[in-house]
Amino acid sequence: MLRAEWTRFRTGRGWVLLMVASVLVTVSLGLLIAGGARSTCVTGKGEGPCPAPLLGPDGTAVNDKYYFVHQPLKGDGSITARVSDMTGQFRPPDAIPGVHPGYEEGVMPWAKAGLLVRQSLKQGTPYAAVMITGRHGVRMQHNFTHDVAGGPVQTPRWLRLTRSGDTLTGYESGDGKTWTEVGTVKLTGLPETVQIGLFATSPGALREMASRFAQATATFDQIKLQGANGSWRHDDVGVVMKPDGRTPHHPGRVVESGDQLLVTGGGDIGPATVTGGLRADFTLIGGAVGLILVLVVAVTFFTAEDRRGQIRTSLLAEPHPARLLAAKAMVVGAVAFVAGLATSGIVVPAGLALLHANQNPIQPITLGTGLRVIVGYAALTAAAAVLALGLAGLVMRGVVAIGLAIALVVVPYLLATAGLVPWLLMITPAAGFAITQSVPTFAHVDVDHSLLGGYYPLPPWAGLAVTCGYAALALGVAIAVHRRKVPC
Repeated sequence: MLRAEWTRFRTGRGWVLLMVASVLVTVSLGLLIAGGARSTCVTGKGEGPCPAPLLGPDGTAVNDKYYFVHQPLKGDGSITARVSDMTGQFRPPDAIPGVHPGYEEGVMPWAKAGLLVRQSLKQGTPYAAVMITGRHGVRMQHNFTHDVAGGPVQTPRWLRLTRSGDTLTGYESGDGKTWTEVGTVKLTGLPETVQIGLFATSPGALREMASRFAQATATFDQIKLQGANGSWRHDDVGVVMKPDGRTPHHPGRVVESGDQLLVTGGGDIGPATVTGGLRADFTLIGGAVGLILVLVVAVTFFTAEDRRGQIRTSLLAEPHPARLLAAKAMVVGAVAFVAGLATSGIVVPAGLALLHANQNPIQPITLGTGLRVIVGYAALTAAAAVLALGLAGLVMRGVVAIGLAIALVVVPYLLATAGLVPWLLMITPAAGFAITQSVPTFAHVDVDHSLLGGYYPLPPWAGLAVTCGYAALALGVAIAVHRRKVPC
């Protein structure tokens, strides 16, 4: 039966041509978009190609910009301070395009101020920090991608960060006497002398995938150091220069007032999910259009005979209709998988090569992530095809089944791409597109809830599992319905 269904498919010229067309459509759209992408940045040398993304210790694209008041610490030691207040300001959207609206008072949710130990001032080097945030309470973070939540309280709050060899431990306290551990991290290979001190920074206000300037000012007092007793050094780490190459753009600062230090900084210490470059899944942006043709093939493979009433006759005459439906599903699923694999196997590496040739910054991905994106898209294509065939088996009407499949798989994806109802990617078969996510969604980074901004509400494999679950359900119900129609 499987051989017969395969023979029927490969001798159907229309089905084969539609599958080839689905590959060509997705590849063409992906290469067209990748070939036309141009990223430019304004640096100290003027406007030109954007620099390659800064990489953290694990190879992730990161942001590492903040104001640091620090001292060298040799060996073990600690720093304790109270963050008594944190304020901020940000630039709102332009009411009139091109007209600067001024600045508003306010603290960004992930503005950060606290205690920091890092290997050196070189951007991207290992670090650990305990901090107060704008709206997420106390956090312990290290090496950009790792985040542990402390108490939900805001300022004022006492913080402490200790070093013992390669181990750093963060604490918080409400009164400076009773301490609660927030987290402990181990930075393997930490040198004997590190930089320890106070920092402040604030990511920009995110508007439509664009980050607008923001900064935070933290008031530190009751500062105590153990193991370091030098003078404070001030560094605006990662500050960007204006086109003249000499004037800092939005510089940070520190103001000493008695025993208080008011530290002001802008930027972020964390993953660069938006500003770290174009993503690999950007090349598959035309996948939803190509997938429409796959859904049409899957439905018509089941309903083609129905024009003459033969499909009902075949199912009723077949003593094992489950086998017939399973054979059809296996054939169309396997063909769809091969088509999806050919699509992603061509457009992802070729699209990335085009982006690189046009001097665009590209988000780095590991070999494992690249393979998951390529093979995962193929698995998504196969699951969507089986789902469409199952729907055809249920409604027995080709046009209706095609419309249902497109409404369930393609439409939610297009809406989410436009930034509308992204939660549909959690509850519909379109959730499977998460398998193509090449840059993780980090809980401690604000992102635009749009696929263009790289946001998927589910992790990659969880999203694919949702699509596969829908496909299994549709096929299973179709089999059960037709089994009951078999005459005794």
